[in-house]
This record gives sequence, C-alpha cells and structure tokens, in this order.
Amino acid sequence: MTVMEQRGAYRPSPPPAWQPRTDPAPLLPDAEPYRVLGTEAAGKADPDLLRRLYAQLVRGRRYNTQATALTKQGRLAVYPSSTGQEACEVAAALVLEERDWLFPSYRDTLAVVARGVDPVETLTLLRGDWHNGYDPHAHRVAPLSTPLATQLPHAVGLAHAARLKGDDVVALAMVGDGGTSEGDFHEALNFAAVWQAPVVFLVQNNGFAISVPLAKQTAAPSLAHKAVGYGMPGRLVDGNDAAAVHEVLGDAVRHARAGGGPTLVEAVTYRIEAHTNADDATRYRGDAEVEAWRAHDPIRLLEQELTTRGLLDEPGVEAARQDAEEMAADLRERMNQEPELDPMALFDHVYAETTAQLREQRALLRAELEAEQERNDAQEGGAR
Repeated sequence: MTVMEQRGAYRPSPPPAWQPRTDPAPLLPDAEPYRVLGTEAAGKADPDLLRRLYAQLVRGRRYNTQATALTKQGRLAVYPSSTGQEACEVAAALVLEERDWLFPSYRDTLAVVARGVDPVETLTLLRGDWHNGYDPHAHRVAPLSTPLATQLPHAVGLAHAARLKGDDVVALAMVGDGGTSEGDFHEALNFAAVWQAPVVFLVQNNGFAISVPLAKQTAAPSLAHKAVGYGMPGRLVDGNDAAAVHEVLGDAVRHARAGGGPTLVEAVTYRIEAHTNADDATRYRGDAEVEAWRAHDPIRLLEQELTTRGLLDEPGVEAARQDAEEMAADLRERMNQEPELDPMALFDHVYAETTAQLREQRALLRAELEAEQERNDAQEGGAR
C-alpha cells in the first residue's frame, strides 16, 4: 500500500462531544431568488414606499443616461453605468436610517445620490478632479471605492467600532460579483461574523466582472451560499424587484441593529450597459441575452405593479419623468462649467493633522506658483 493509499484509508473519528458551532440550516438561502412584485406579497407592500421607489428608479435611470452622455462629451473621464441595476441602488439607500452608513463601490453612484449627496459632487471622482467630491461625514456615505472590495473591511471596522461605543448604527456595504473573488471580501465577512458586527453586505450579481462571467469566478450554488461558511445568514433576492430588495435589506438591517450580526444578501440583476464607456460588451455577450434582461426591467416591473393596483396613473408617470428631466438638466448645466481647481488643495484632507513633510511640500509648491505668477506679470508688463 502506498503512502497516499494509507493516508486515504485513514478516517479520524470526531471528538466524543463534537457538534457544529452553528446549525447551518437557518443560514442557507432559499433555492430561488425572493420576489414581491407580481406575487401575493405585493398586496402587503406599503403603497407610499412603492411610489417613492418608483420615482427614484426613474430618476436613477435618467442619471445614468445623462452621465453616460457626459463621458461622450469629455466632461467625465469614465462612467460605470448601473442601468438595469437601479432597484438595488435605490433600495440600498432608502432602507438606511440617517444615522447609518453606506459603503458604495465605484458603480453605486445612484445609491450615493439617493442617499442625498449632490449629483455633481458624486461624479467628482469620475471627472478626475478629486479622489472624493463630497464630505463622507455629512451624508454618512464612504467615498466611492474604485479598488474592488476594499470598502468592505472599512464597513466592518466602522460598524464594530460603533457598537463598541454604544452607537445604534448599521453599515451597508455594496460590492459586485467580481468583488467576491477578492481577499478583502473574505476578510470582511470573516471579521464581521466573528465580531457579530452590525453590517449588511449587498452583492449585486450582474453576471460579469468586466468580461468574466460568474461561472468562471465561483463554483458555489450561489454567492449567497458563501455566507454559511462564515457563520452568517445568506439571502437570495431578485435584484430587479425593488420591493423585494428593500424588504430583504430591511430585514437584514433590523437584524443587525438588534444585535443579530451580519447578513450577506445576493441580488441577482444584470448590467445592461457595458462595464464602462471604455468597454465593448459585444465581445463577450450576445444581444439576445441583453434583450432577455430588458424584459425584466426594474422600472417596468414596478410600474406594472403600481398601475395594476391603481396606485399610479399617467400624470404620475409623467411627473416622475419630469422630475428626472429637471435633475438631468441641472446636472448637465453644472457639469458643463469648467471647474476651478486650486493646486494648493492637493494637501487638504490627506491627514487629520498635517505632517512636517506635507508642510514642506506645500511651501515648495506655493513658492513655485508665486514665482510663475511673477513671471507672467512681468511678461504682460513687457508686452504693454
């Protein structure tokens, strides 16, 4: 018998009193994504909430189309559209209390705007003017995260610190399916479960990590199934059903706030547009696949539910569209203005207390700018 055969024949028995630390059954997600719209559960949904979700979905769709147009005009360096994913974006923002924190990824501009951040300030990073264009503390929204999944450990740290301080705060961290392949994802979920931190992880499974399909990222039955390996509940929801996403996230937020620990929510959705304006999605997916998902459009699903129940009429639809157009017009006008950038602002917000090295660099830059100004003034004087 070979060494490998001897090892293979060895089957150690468990310790006498061994049992799982946690019963895995309650942590497992349902076999199918949870849905509300078009089911009996829709009749129990709050009409005012549904109308509010609808208005924000329409507004979000228009924001996506306007921001995409701005990239073509050279007003934005890049824009990762979330067209088709608006239900996830809006529900994530509306489910939180004012005291809670949102931790977005780079595609989550709609969630940031729905949370109350100025639409222009939200695009500052993507314009290339600043690393972040808004005050995170003012809105309780962390900076848009371009590196994949790095915002997740930050969310866990904030939520854990808030609980230690006795603050009634929940953090909701958003990430794409591609981000679940990063080490930060594992570390965040592991720490969150061990510490029982009040944090909710929302994975927007839109089918692709740029051009890499989900099947080439993971062999798990679903991304929600990954939760059980860390000891937290996993929930699977139709990410184009705004009412369902809001309900599932609401349950998870209440669970976390009550001391129940973290939850991993997978929202099954689809990225209708390319990864960014620099991507050619036709190289890795067909038109038929995209069109099939257009038939499951989040705005259409919610509009059908509202009109069927008599909660939305044509004037209501037009009012939502008009509000979205006014937002887009204001965004377009303000983004077409040339930004006034101060080179000295490079040193702002680097550290809470400015270091000696930064003070030295600031003084050097100031001297160079003043010298350049003197040269320009001298040239103008000579020309006269």
